[in-house]
Amino acid sequence: MDYNPNQIVPIGTQVVTNVEIKRQNGTLDFPRGTVGVIVKSPPDNTHTYRVRFMDDSEAALHRRQFTIRKHFQNPLETGAGTFNLYDYVIYRCVIGSRAFGLDEEGSDTDIRGIYLPPADLHWSLYGVPEQIENDATQEAYWELQKFIVLALKANPNILECLYTPLVEHCTPIAQELLDIRSIFVTKMIYQTYNGYVLSQFKKMQQDIRNHGSIRWKHAMHLIRLLLSGIIALREGYIPVRVEEHREQLLAIRREEMEWEAVNEWRLSLHKSFDEAFQTSTLPERPDYERANAFLIKARRSVL
Repeated sequence: MDYNPNQIVPIGTQVVTNVEIKRQNGTLDFPRGTVGVIVKSPPDNTHTYRVRFMDDSEAALHRRQFTIRKHFQNPLETGAGTFNLYDYVIYRCVIGSRAFGLDEEGSDTDIRGIYLPPADLHWSLYGVPEQIENDATQEAYWELQKFIVLALKANPNILECLYTPLVEHCTPIAQELLDIRSIFVTKMIYQTYNGYVLSQFKKMQQDIRNHGSIRWKHAMHLIRLLLSGIIALREGYIPVRVEEHREQLLAIRREEMEWEAVNEWRLSLHKSFDEAFQTSTLPERPDYERANAFLIKARRSVL
């Protein structure tokens, strides 16, 4: 947070002052390095925070005038922030509505990918974050090991990254991962996809009871996920771009399909998903050995 000047520090956060706190007559109240707690946060960082001290007195401080206590006492938590980790992106692609062929005017472009940090940073006391994000550009990148672990768990977003047709950047080592992507397509898709859709539809039914409305775009993507899972179990790959069901899916997002019809379609797809699982010839689990061997090779490539 100390390396992100645009992020607002929340109320209740303990901070350490970077300046002396003085009274109007110039008398020193608290020296630099005093601990306080934020009791009021501003709407943006052009305004001041209200910080309360041990004697219940308060002072107005700008963001540059204090450091979050946790970071002050353990700079290792933010040490990796001095590196531009985006320089180490090895794979960048587009997923989401644009990759699915479900985009409309004004749709976001969701950029996802993988970064492979330098060995010195990875081995250092600082370590590396599992994920780096840039909300302004709709970008998110997973550290390679985290990406592989999620792929081994059949995470839908990760698998779609491996199979999207919209690839913007791919280094040779990333291409090697794409070449073995089929090792992640297994019967585990059935449990992961099914479990997520079931839990999300349950929440939607609660939203209807409590609020009388749901997020129709989210409902569309849940149906799409079931369709994707059925094809994956039957044909051994992750379909990203929707084809024959495009208009039906868009009808859900536009609220042109009644909720009862959406739920009926969902139940029908669950049944087809069950049948596809029972007859699938995919392996029960992913190839952990090949995934591990690839990770070790990739780590060695940045020595």
